[in-house]
Parts: sequence; structure tokens; C-alpha cells
Amino acid sequence: MPVFTRFSEPPQPGDGMSEAEAEKTAGGESGEDGRERAAAPDSAPAAARATLGQRFSRLRTRRPRNAAPEGRPTRLGAWRTRHPRAAHALRLAATTLAAALVLGALLLPNTLPALKAAGFARIPAEAVVGAVVVLALPRRPRLVAAVLYGLGLTALTLVNLLDMGFNEYLGRGFNAALDWDLLPDAQGYVEDTLGGGVATAVTVGAVVLVLLVAAVMVAATIRLAHVLARHRVRATQGALIAGTVWVTCSALGLTLFGGPIASERGAGALRVHAQRTVESLRDEAAFVRQSKADTFGNTPPGELLPDLRGKDVIFTFIESYGRSAIEDPVMAPGVDRTLDASTAALEKAGFAARSGWLTSATYGGSSWLGHSTTMSGLWIDNQRRYRTVSAGDHLTLTKAFQKTGAWDTVGVMPGVQKGWPEEKWYGLDKLYDSRDLGYRGPKFSWSTMPDQYALEAFQRQVHGKKRDKPLMSFVILTSSHQPWAPIPKMVGWDELGDGSVFDAIEKAGNQASDVITDTTKSREEYGKSIQYSVTSLTQWLQRYGTDDTVLVFLGDHQPIARVSGNGASRDVPVSIVAKDPKVLDKVADWNWTEGLKPDRDAPVWKMSSFRDRFLKAFGSTPRPSEG
Repeated sequence: MPVFTRFSEPPQPGDGMSEAEAEKTAGGESGEDGRERAAAPDSAPAAARATLGQRFSRLRTRRPRNAAPEGRPTRLGAWRTRHPRAAHALRLAATTLAAALVLGALLLPNTLPALKAAGFARIPAEAVVGAVVVLALPRRPRLVAAVLYGLGLTALTLVNLLDMGFNEYLGRGFNAALDWDLLPDAQGYVEDTLGGGVATAVTVGAVVLVLLVAAVMVAATIRLAHVLARHRVRATQGALIAGTVWVTCSALGLTLFGGPIASERGAGALRVHAQRTVESLRDEAAFVRQSKADTFGNTPPGELLPDLRGKDVIFTFIESYGRSAIEDPVMAPGVDRTLDASTAALEKAGFAARSGWLTSATYGGSSWLGHSTTMSGLWIDNQRRYRTVSAGDHLTLTKAFQKTGAWDTVGVMPGVQKGWPEEKWYGLDKLYDSRDLGYRGPKFSWSTMPDQYALEAFQRQVHGKKRDKPLMSFVILTSSHQPWAPIPKMVGWDELGDGSVFDAIEKAGNQASDVITDTTKSREEYGKSIQYSVTSLTQWLQRYGTDDTVLVFLGDHQPIARVSGNGASRDVPVSIVAKDPKVLDKVADWNWTEGLKPDRDAPVWKMSSFRDRFLKAFGSTPRPSEG
């Protein structure tokens, strides 16, 4: 039949076959097999059908167009053929690197001090379990498992890196439930400190880093999965041995370089973060109920702060003014001299002071948490708590003054550069932010203006004006904000003008980039910034304070851990300064130290206890509200 005759023609080279195969096939059909068909014509249809099936089979398995012709290896294959030793070494290096990345991710600590080579001399249980799972799966599920394992290592690496950063700057680990809100603030800090270009580069770099870590980790786990599958027998034996050693070391509690040989660091880190997240969500629900109750929630206006009536009361926070500034051997000498000199100068002007310690709700940053904790009497140590309480009507210390109707209440916040809705919660009749103080001089890194200028503007626009009521002021000073470069210098109070006098001082100061990466320099410059802020405030009080002025000033938190030191306390100094001896008599039972420098053994209270102690000391009557 014609159709069979057509498909029984000898194949030609190029039909998916080499010339040798084509010749062999053609010879087979015209040789002995052909004679057999001629002798047995009845078998021709069957032979034709077989030839047709072979031809369709060849069409289905024909090599792709872009593949190298059979017999001609690809460039990579040719290179491997010509350089077998180099190819073997390259494969071995890739596998070794993949194993190192996986083990490194599983054993990576979450603090910089723990980042030592000895910490990686461990057997991670997660690696043994991962190898067993890969060996037990067929090809496609094995590939899926490898990808998921790589993504898990990516998440583990990122939370460990975040923990390192948070421990270095905030003295605590990263909280996945609460801390994402801080990332925009971190970007804003970098922009204000180092410029918009650097902030953009850092943001893009962070995104690229995340993607790169994910790609590298997934590639590493896929590589190791393929290697384990190719050497299944030996890999199974190795996994069994590693598992046995891990169990033995764990059971016997064997250690090496000060740590357990049998490690479950990776799983433990993820477990801690999961528990931290769950506890944070539970804590939020409990805090909502707590914030609705208030010891002074139902106290009538006439029973609030009766012993301060007629006094101008000023609450001032000095940025990053922590216990380390007074006790650290690098920073303390200069700061202590400033405190002693300021105490003597205030005494000469007729003022007396008492000082103690408060344990801040925050560390290294998030100053607003320290402000709100002090003023509200609630422990506000994260952004979610801050949002919860500031959206409610819990009585703040500043609002207690407003509630009496006996004071005008104002806020002076040179660090605020846009709308600030918390103004109402704090009970401020008027807010003066960076846009309202008339400053025309240079920024000093993050700080929008020097403290000396901010205080002079406060005097000129607010404190020095005649009014029908005394004034309660809430002042936030920012010159001691990190990175402590450049730092302003004191100028004559009559020379401040619009701030342009600081142009030359800013230009002659240190660059933030030169200080922020140098721990020793950061500590030295931090101490100088505290000296500047304390001097600015106490000189302002000497210059403008009256017989009715009462100044309460304190730090909001300790400086970052790189400056205050690992394991530093969260304590900050707090002082009350007044001319009227009756004011300090009211706090005599607090047993605070005379002067501006609290003794080491002076009382230490939680920052959240200050509101109630202050209200009670000055005659307020507790009338609790249940919420």
C-alpha cells in the first residue's frame, strides 16, 4: 500500500538521528531483514506498522532546536569534559558553600557579642531533620520541601539580623507583632541624619538584601537536596550517624567552647519569636482594660494639685539623658562636672534641687514612650500601647493641670515637624513645634535647632509674656539626640537672634557619618551633648526663673547599647528644682539626693509611678475610675 511504502522509506540523517544510525537502519531494511520480508510478503503490513511507530517515536523524542546535536556536547559539558578535575572541584565548592550557608543560618546568634566563630561549632538538629525529610521524599515533593526549607532559613536569618539591630540600638529583641511600625521612623531618622539619598539607598539595599538572602538560601537548599538524593545510601548513613551523635550529646549535656554541641538554635529562635508575638497580642488586650481604669480618673478639678497653685511648672525631657551619662567612666567626668557646676550656679541664684532615678519604659530610642509613660502613669513600652492610650482619655499629668482650669498649658516641641494629634491627649492648650519657633539657622543632624535657641524662643513667645494664669509647660529638648554630630555650642543669650549664629558652629562640627560608626567617638560626643543640654536648661533657669518657677527635668531613656554598654540599666536621672522651699518640702519623704546629680543609691522608681507620686505629693485626692 502506498502509505506503508512511504513510511517504510529509509530514514535520512537529520531526522533526529546521526548518520551512523541512519545508515544502520537503512542497511537493516535492505539487508537480511529485507530478504526475509520478500520471502514472506504476508509480513509486510506488520513491518510497515512497526516502522511507522518507530518514526513517530523519533518525532516525539526529537531534540529541541537550541540543543546541541547528538554527539556535540554543550559548552558547559565540553568544559567539564576537558577539565574534569576543575569541574569536580567547582561542584564540591558549590556544595560546601551551600552547606556552610545552611549551617550558618541555623547557628546564627541574635546578638553581635555572641557572633563568634566558636558559636558555629555545633550540630544543629534542624539540619539532621531536614536531611532525613529530603531523603524520604520523591523528586517533586523533595524539590518543594527544599524550597520551603530555604524560605524558612530566610525568615530565620532576617529575624536574627533584626534582633541584632534592635539589641544594639534598643537593648531588646525584635517583636514581630509590634515593631514593624518603627521601620518608617527608622527611615525618617536616617533621612534626617544622613540625607534623603542615603535613606533611599538604605531602603533599597534592605529590600535587595531580603531578596538576595531568599534566593541564596533557596538555591543552597535545592543544591543540597540534589546531592543527598544522588548519594542516597551514604547520605542516609551520614544522617543516621549525625542524629545518633546529636542525641548522645544532648542526653549527656556535652559542651564545646562554652555552648552545647547539640544545638536547636534555629527552632528555638523561631519559637521565641512566635511566643513573643502571641504574648504581645494577649498583653494588648489586657492593657486596653488597664488603661480604662485610673486612680485619679474621677478626682474633681478642685482636688487636683492644690499645693502648686500659682506656680509656673515646667516639665522638661532631655533626649537620651541616661544613668550612663553620670556613671560611665568615659562620659561621666565631663557630665558630672557640668552637673556640679550647674548645681552651684543655681544655688547662687536661689534655687535648690533634689534628684533621683526613674526606670524608663524604653531604651535607646522611641522617646515618646518615655514621655507618655511619665505623664500617664501607665507602662507604655511599645508602639501599640502608645496608640491605645493616646487614643483614649486616660488622665495625663499635663492634662491634670489643664483640668483644674488654674493653668494655661503649652507644649514646646522642636522635634515635631508635622501635625501631632497627641496634643489633645496631653491636654495642651497650645503647641509650639519646629515651625512655630522662628528658627532660621542650620539643623544639627536630626535635631532641628539647638536647645539654647528653643529655650530662648520659649521664653520670648510663651514664658516671658504676661498672662492671667500661671503656666504649665511641656518642653522636649533634642540636641542630645543621636548621632551626636554635629553638636551645638553655647553662645551669648543676647546673640541668638533667628539662629543664624549657629551656621559656623554647624559647619565646624563633626560629620554624622564620622561619629555614628565609631563607638568610642559616639560615647565621647554623647557625653558632650548631655553637657550642652543640661547647661542650656540650667542657664535658662538662672536667667529667666522666678520665685514661682518649678522645673522638673529628666531623661526619656538611656542612649543606644553601643554607647551605654551591654547590660546597662534603663535608669534615667530626674530632678526637681525650685526657689520656694515649700515645694521641695512636699517631696522630702522621697529621699532624693540634694543637687542635680543623684547618688548611686538614690531611690529608683518605675517611670510609670511618677505621675501618681507627684499628684499625691502636691495634694491631689485619688478618686478612682473603673473604666
